[in-house]
Amino acid sequence: MFKKVTPLLLVAAVSACSTPLDRRQANGDDDFINAETKPLLTIPEGLNTPTYSKEYDIPPVGTKSDKSLIGKKLDIRAPLQVLPMAEGTYIEESSDNMRIIIDSIDNNTDLKQEIFDVIKGYLAKNNMKLSLEDYSAGVIETDWIEHQEVIESSWWGSDKVYILRQRYRYNIDVKPHGRSGSVEINLLDHQELYNGEDQQIILSGDDKRRYTTDMLNNAIVYMSIERDKAIRAARIEKSRGINVDLVTGTDTDESYWLADANYSSVWERLRLVLPEMGFDVVDMDTSKGLFFINLVESGGFWSSLWGEDKLSLKKGNYRLMLKEAENADQTKILLRDVEDNPLDNDAITEVYQILSDLMQEDRKVR
Repeated sequence: MFKKVTPLLLVAAVSACSTPLDRRQANGDDDFINAETKPLLTIPEGLNTPTYSKEYDIPPVGTKSDKSLIGKKLDIRAPLQVLPMAEGTYIEESSDNMRIIIDSIDNNTDLKQEIFDVIKGYLAKNNMKLSLEDYSAGVIETDWIEHQEVIESSWWGSDKVYILRQRYRYNIDVKPHGRSGSVEINLLDHQELYNGEDQQIILSGDDKRRYTTDMLNNAIVYMSIERDKAIRAARIEKSRGINVDLVTGTDTDESYWLADANYSSVWERLRLVLPEMGFDVVDMDTSKGLFFINLVESGGFWSSLWGEDKLSLKKGNYRLMLKEAENADQTKILLRDVEDNPLDNDAITEVYQILSDLMQEDRKVR
């Protein structure tokens, strides 16, 4: 029975085809490896030795080079370059594996979990199955990853197919502080078959580097896409307004403002809002949740906000303190004088309206 083929396959069937193994080798024969070294010209006595050009001299082989890689064993393909395109990544290279250093870009994200999710997401997207996943040990191993290429198509019989099969291991290590980690990738197993026959390929260190570099680059590209999405989402989240309520104190408790957002989000928004309110941020202490602020004038600027109403808040130095509320998604904001004494309820209430308006305002995402 005839096989159904397309015009493209017809062309491929009559044209010279090459296997992936052929493409790594130089064209033609390799008789040059048996070339003999000829002695220099013998100069008769009494004649001067001519000056020989060194333009075509072949430099000596380096001490670390593999001298057995000649002829068909020499891979002529250009080396692959590692491209750390993802935010917060850079590369460390070794002889036969690749290691990427990854820094955290979000303090609220578990870096180890992020790395695991990225690697598993990349493999799943490309239909590559896992044979081992050990989160505590930081190890992911792939099952056999198979790539097929039709080298020669026949009208009547079976196609001649070149099959590349490989298995990889990812070793994931995150520092105890959780802000930096690394991923090392190793090629565990490699097999090449042509027309069903094992080609018995033995990989050199350069071969392994080529394959691991390619595999790692693909994972980095996937991480770059995922991190770009996360950065964009974080910007959108920070741009959204934060609702702020006034909590009036009693004789024993001071008044404060309660923001419907976590500590980090409120801190970042106040860095924008305080200067807009007319406060000069003199200093900040993130460990204590403190803004040291200075109100330069309490007249013109504040009067423009409330018309002719007289404001009790005087110009001078103040302390703005953030505290986590009982609800993790809420944050307390307390305004005190320079000596850390609570302000009266009237002052807190007066400032509340403009603070609330600016905190709730959606910001443009760039």
